[in-house]
Order: sequence, then structure tokens, then C-alpha cells
Amino acid sequence: MRDHPCQPLTGYDPVDDATRLERATAFRRLMAGRRTVREFSDRPVARAVVEQALLTAGSAPSGANHQPWFFSVIESPGARARIRAAAEAEEREFYESKAPQEWLDALAPLGTDPDKSFLEVAPVLIAIFGQKRGGPRPGDDKKNYYVTESVGIATGLLIAALHQAGLATLTHTPAPMSFLADICGRPAGEKPFLLLVAGHPAEDATVPTAALDKKPLDAIAAWI
Repeated sequence: MRDHPCQPLTGYDPVDDATRLERATAFRRLMAGRRTVREFSDRPVARAVVEQALLTAGSAPSGANHQPWFFSVIESPGARARIRAAAEAEEREFYESKAPQEWLDALAPLGTDPDKSFLEVAPVLIAIFGQKRGGPRPGDDKKNYYVTESVGIATGLLIAALHQAGLATLTHTPAPMSFLADICGRPAGEKPFLLLVAGHPAEDATVPTAALDKKPLDAIAAWI
């Protein structure tokens, strides 16, 4: 007998295996078309679309259901300019002195470089933070658990939701990212996790051929 409040499970309507396979295949095909984009249009995205995607991210599983994430959607041109300047400074240092040659060789086929102009062009810029303390209710101050794992799952759902809405995305992780907390006005107990860029791809956007090379199923999974 359960000693905590519960309610009936919903959202899992019974379907046959053929329907399950059809759904799984359709979603796989949808997500197979997702691409990391570095050339964005400045065409606006409705706030309601971003809000729905963020609510999807907020439905992710998390340690003790503490939901240890915060999403700062950055619209201010001044804040965007500051983020770009700080990110490019970190990236220049990375490419010029920090990164070992093996890492630079691995990035070469993708054509990445210190230029992060998309940070001021794309209409949606979301700084994602992990919270050391919090809880399931506003104002909670409890220890959070599995923060990195929980925020990573939420970010994956956010990317999938934005792609479902027809928007392209880019994950950007300048190191260190402490400038994000300062610019976004986040408290000391939050750690920047990732900077997500989203919007409509530019009409002339391209994708590196190397980025289309995905591992087959037998290279990423095994049945034991």
C-alpha cells in the first residue's frame, strides 16, 4: 500500500504494435531532419511558440522532481551584444591557445570558428542554467539531485520541441560560461549549462557534409 498521495496514470492510450511502430518511425524521421545551424534569419518567432517549447522542457524527469533548471530568454540587443563579445573572446582564446591540436582537427570538418554573429541575428537566444538548490515549488530551498543529468534531459526535450515547431537550433558552450550568469542576472547558486540559439535558418544556410554522418544502430546500441 502506497503511503504517499497518488492519482491515476493518464496519457498512455492502448494502441497496437503497428501503431507504436508508426509513431516511433514518424518521430525518428522528424528528428533525423534536425540540423545544427549557424546561419540564421532575423525573422521573428512568436513568443507563444517559445513558451510552449519551454513548457515541454519543463516536463522533463528530474532528480526528486526538483526541476533544477532555469531558462533565460534573452531579447535585449544590449545583452545580446555583451553575450556575443564575451563568447567570442572565450572562443578566440580556445582556438588560439586552449584547444589541443587533436580537438582542432576534429572540429575542422565542421567549419567552426570564433565568429558567433548568430548570437545577435537569431531571434531566440536561451541561456540554460542548472540550480544547486531549489525544489518543486517556488521559494523552495532544498538540495537538488542529478542536476546535470536533469538539465541535459530538459535541454534535449527543448531542442526536440523547437524542431517540431519548425525552428532550427544551435547548442553553444563557450568555456567558461560564467559571464552568462552575470548578464542574465542569475544568482550564485545557478551554473550556466548551455546557450541555445534558435530561429529560422537563413535562406542560404548550409550544413557541413561531415555533420550528416551519423552512426548506425549497431554502433550505438546492443541487446544483451
